[in-house]
Amino acid sequence: MKWTVLWKPDAESDLAALWVDADDKADLTATSNRIDVLLRKDPLKTGESRADDDRIHFEPPLAVLFTVDAQDCKVFVERVWRVS
Repeated sequence: MKWTVLWKPDAESDLAALWVDADDKADLTATSNRIDVLLRKDPLKTGESRADDDRIHFEPPLAVLFTVDAQDCKVFVERVWRVS
């Protein structure tokens, strides 16, 4: 089953700001693409569960906080940030 991945506006803005300031733009682009692929494939097996419906996934140099709507097969990326 394929899931629809939607980035919330704040997460999109954060990713754009990270990319603009990055020395490793190609790496950030590739990492964000890998995250999208993982979340489209099986978000319930990606990352770790947190409170409520939140999940967190680390894919250095990025990490994302996301929620899964299993009924509608949608994934919402809520936040993204840089990790070491």
